Amino acid sequence: MKLFAMLGAINMALGVILGAFGAHGLKDKLSPEMLAVFQTGVQYQIYHALGLLLVAALLLPYPQATGLRTGGWLLLAGIILFSGSLYLLALTGAKFFGPVTPIGGVCFIIGWIWIFWAMLKEF
Repeated sequence: MKLFAMLGAINMALGVILGAFGAHGLKDKLSPEMLAVFQTGVQYQIYHALGLLLVAALLLPYPQATGLRTGGWLLLAGIILFSGSLYLLALTGAKFFGPVTPIGGVCFIIGWIWIFWAMLKEF
């Protein structure tokens, strides 16, 4: 539980840092389209960092719900693959990062479904 709280907190901090960096440090360096790509990465990182914090909070009353941990790891993988690929695409322009993004999106979807399933089993 502490690990997911820490992962959520550090990803929130990184999301804020990267959001500020994009808004202030990259606005004159990237095209509006690539800046929007970068900002999408930031938004999804922050959304799913909150998800990691939710996993940590749910593990308090449901410590035996191992599916919560699996869902949390999938959210983290999604942050790395989805947001990370968008950051790299925006910063480098290398199109080969584009196909990685949907893999991260699938990790997000499966992670949330896994969390749902873990909680459903607790009823």
